[in-house]
Amino acid sequence: MRPPFTESVTEEDVRAAALQYVRKISGFRAPAAHNAEAFDRAVETITKASEELLGALQVRGSR
Repeated sequence: MRPPFTESVTEEDVRAAALQYVRKISGFRAPAAHNAEAFDRAVETITKASEELLGALQVRGSR
């Protein structure tokens, strides 16, 4: 288990979390061919939103 906040979150960590979320919310481990584009787009959107969130967070006492 990692601490509530760490500055060492990698791009791969963020993408893996986004993929896990999309799998969980959609109910599919891998989408059918006709849903692949929507699935991949959702992963990308969530990855970008997560990166923006992590970049904007201000943690008290960390500076």
